[in-house]
Amino acid sequence: MTDAQDAIVKRVRAALEHEPRVNLHRFPVRVDFEAGAVVLEGEVESVAARKRALRLTAAVDGVRGVVDRLHVAPAQQRSDGEIRDALTALLLGEPELRDCALRWLGKGRAETLRDVPSRRAGAIDLAVEGGVVTFEGTVISLSHKRLAGVLAWWTPGCRDVINSLEVAPPEDDNDGEIVDALGLVYEIDPVVRHDQITVSCRDGVVTLSGAVGTEEERRRAEFDAWALFAVDEVVNAIEVRVAP
Repeated sequence: MTDAQDAIVKRVRAALEHEPRVNLHRFPVRVDFEAGAVVLEGEVESVAARKRALRLTAAVDGVRGVVDRLHVAPAQQRSDGEIRDALTALLLGEPELRDCALRWLGKGRAETLRDVPSRRAGAIDLAVEGGVVTFEGTVISLSHKRLAGVLAWWTPGCRDVINSLEVAPPEDDNDGEIVDALGLVYEIDPVVRHDQITVSCRDGVVTLSGAVGTEEERRRAEFDAWALFAVDEVVNAIEVRVAP
């Protein structure tokens, strides 16, 4: 590593040390250089910590690229088979995806979990390896793509989601699409009362406001936002108001 690269690594580590969500003392992320880019490797506590770490690193002076090798430390340890079973139950049970064919790819073979001849909503191929969920295939909207990703993050044991689903026909992504997708997620989340939460988004930064009855609901609403594909930051201004 050159002196210039070493100086950049030190600046990155300083930025990460000042971010409480990253918590380098509990989750010692490795910072290195590879092919001219900063490499972040290791486990972090949450999706929020991962996205914050990547964003902070990219903003450090001198950083020209970031290689993401971070995973989220699961709150519950689960085998790949257990993750697969729990996730497929969520996907198969979600009405928004009922017209979407679903296949499991693993151990050199493919297993059809749901065959939809018309494939009106697309076809999803699912794999799980080392706690990392991978989606490939096609869906009919960005909201469907984001919904599949959130369901994966809801699955106990999930360490990462690689969402390579293509949207056919293609859609232009924008802040409004993110707001729409989060509204859809809130509607199916049993913890969140979506009618009490206001969502806005600008340049990939989601702002949540309103009032909920419990701290758990406030945290869950924020988690759902962080779990969305292409959300870079979440500002949680939701208040907790306990009924008298």
